[in-house]
Amino acid sequence: MAKQERKPRIRLLDITRDGKGVEKGEDKTPNLKYFFKLFGRKFTKIISATMIMNFQIFPLLIALYLYFFASPTTPTAYYTEFPALYGISQIGGDAINTVNSNAFLTQFGLPAFNTYVYYVIGALAIFHIATFGFQMVGSTYIMRGLVRGDSVFIWSDFFYAIKKNWKQGLIMGFIDTACIGVLVFDFIHFYTSASTPLTNFMYAMTVALICLYLVFRYYIYLILITFNIKLTKAIKNSFIFTVLGLKRNLLAFLGIFILTAFAVALMMLLLPIGAGVVLVLPLIYHLGACGFISTYAAYPVIQKYMIDPPTQKKSPAENSSENTSESEDKAEA
Repeated sequence: MAKQERKPRIRLLDITRDGKGVEKGEDKTPNLKYFFKLFGRKFTKIISATMIMNFQIFPLLIALYLYFFASPTTPTAYYTEFPALYGISQIGGDAINTVNSNAFLTQFGLPAFNTYVYYVIGALAIFHIATFGFQMVGSTYIMRGLVRGDSVFIWSDFFYAIKKNWKQGLIMGFIDTACIGVLVFDFIHFYTSASTPLTNFMYAMTVALICLYLVFRYYIYLILITFNIKLTKAIKNSFIFTVLGLKRNLLAFLGIFILTAFAVALMMLLLPIGAGVVLVLPLIYHLGACGFISTYAAYPVIQKYMIDPPTQKKSPAENSSENTSESEDKAEA
């Protein structure tokens, strides 16, 4: 008698099995009602995918931990800024000088430079930047499969997508991390700057650019894994789709915002009572759920304008993507 194969005891951790099948005659119109039905059906796969997607932020989390908790520190009184700020505070100054002097007079420890910790942080930053595009390509391929209802095998599909799209993924990863870094720097700079008409205007523009770029990222990696297309045209089409899919983009943005706000509110509510588990909970679901929401919003727009048979009048996105052909395994409707 043949030995029966042992099944996993915990079905949630079995990333090779398919989810619940599609009901016969089911309406699969990509609307809000079908989103919740599909999200529930693919929930275990989304959690499994999140375990891989967490590597997009693990280097950053480790670097932050090292910077704030493991780095040697120097008392602020030894910094050159301290006597100058102290003198200004004694003579008299405005609100900005008061805030700065109070911060330094607190005598908190500042991380000391030129220590081994910064070499580790630098190595983590290089690893993050070098692999970010690969991870985005792989995770986007998984999310596209979940949204389309394909059979998804987390590990094999992840590395298959990287193998097929590693060149464009690498270049786009560099561009992506550079843009994110600049936008974050600008946001912090103008948020902490003195309030003037110019700084307020620049702050508002920075927030607007951040929102635009977040929506742009819904499309860029999806287009790269779906079509044989030049990176410049993929970027151009992604910006076009931020306008063509405005309604779906706004709903996805709202959904991701609510999901993130829920996680933050839960932390603020439970951390004061010592429930540290709330720090781990977002690592179980957050990136996967956000990726599913953005892909569910973006893929129907791409399918309408770039995959489905063209109508008599071509859309702007179709005109900009002429002379591009689908690869042997891409864009299967």
